[in-house]
Amino acid sequence: MRYRPLGRTGLTVSEIGFGCASFWGLPRFDEAEAVRLVHRALDLGVTLFDTAPGYSRGEAEPRLGRALKGSDPERLVIATKAGTFHAGGGRTGRDFSPAAITTSVEASLRRLGVERLGLVQLHGPAASEMNGDLFEALERLRQRGLVAAFGANSFDPGVISAIIGSPSLDVVMLDYNVLRPERSVLIDTAAAQGKGVLAGMPLAMGHVDGQIRKLRGVRDLWYAARALKNHRREVALAERFSFLRRLETMSAAQASLAYVLEHPGVSAAVMGTTRLAHLEANVAASGLGLPPDVRAAIRDAQTR
Repeated sequence: MRYRPLGRTGLTVSEIGFGCASFWGLPRFDEAEAVRLVHRALDLGVTLFDTAPGYSRGEAEPRLGRALKGSDPERLVIATKAGTFHAGGGRTGRDFSPAAITTSVEASLRRLGVERLGLVQLHGPAASEMNGDLFEALERLRQRGLVAAFGANSFDPGVISAIIGSPSLDVVMLDYNVLRPERSVLIDTAAAQGKGVLAGMPLAMGHVDGQIRKLRGVRDLWYAARALKNHRREVALAERFSFLRRLETMSAAQASLAYVLEHPGVSAAVMGTTRLAHLEANVAASGLGLPPDVRAAIRDAQTR
């Protein structure tokens, strides 16, 4: 595993991070298996674990806390989010008020079983919600020694630009993968300003790898149903990159991760999985370089 600085935060992270969300955190996914994945990630050198209070209907954060029990938190960057929460019945609530953010961070510390969080990100804020009162609350949490660094994540280019431009935020998380090459300009800007950049969805939710066609159990049906409901455009667009499934030297997932990590401004690619073989193969992408012909083919597919 290779490691990179998280911008100017003073933190160092594994260039492959483990996203603890979605099916991984649900009770229907066996907890012992979920814990084994985290422990194997630790064995493979993963130091960045990303979750949120609202992920997996509120179950992901406490599950990650149980999985990491007994690990040395000083060598890890445990990242969570604030501003959204599980509101029951499959609904997500939002509250970016200073009091709510403070309460959320304090609750996350308890659920994760740690005294200090490496990173807390505002979870999909609107630009108007990132104001002086909120930033003062973040600074108070930092001064109390509860959080090392703050950031925010978004899929909206305008909000991403506002995150990058905020001196109170150290990190930006955005969706960057072979389907989203236009994000590279924002990453350039963020890196030039010393921001850490986390690439979310580096595998394009498995669409490039054709995971939607690999139905081997309940978890695959769950992900396929979500993709068909929310990401039909991405499923169709990913077919332009089907040639990555036929590479001889690496898998489509490894090529996708290598593409993301080729950008020098990216601190880490955060991926999630519920299968040990996928975890091991994806972590093996650390340090892989894209062959020039594969890189050229990706760029050709992006411009079509």
